[in-house]
Amino acid sequence: MRNSAIVLSSIVLLTLGAASAAAHHSAVMFDFSQSVEVEGVVKGFRVANPHTRLFLEVTDERGTREIEYEGHSRNNFYRAGWRPEKGRVGEKMTVFIAPRRDGKDGGYITAFVTADGEKIGF
Repeated sequence: MRNSAIVLSSIVLLTLGAASAAAHHSAVMFDFSQSVEVEGVVKGFRVANPHTRLFLEVTDERGTREIEYEGHSRNNFYRAGWRPEKGRVGEKMTVFIAPRRDGKDGGYITAFVTADGEKIGF
């Protein structure tokens, strides 16, 4: 009987873990039916697995602030043409994003234009 309880507990824990992992990697929080163009200065650009993080200093009608954007994995960025020298801290960048559905700052990177004018899209 004890072994059955251990097996059942293990199955429940694995199921819950898989569900939370799937939710974490869900893109439902972004509205991919829209594309918003954002310009700013790169404050940080971490192209890594499983997600890229881009931090832009943006100035608009709401003032100046640093906004975090999420993107594809390092592998997808590399295949699209990104290289480590593209998007350095301090450079201006134009980013095309799928905005957050909740209206908060941020979004999912669908393309970006580097300081030298190269467009990299996914």
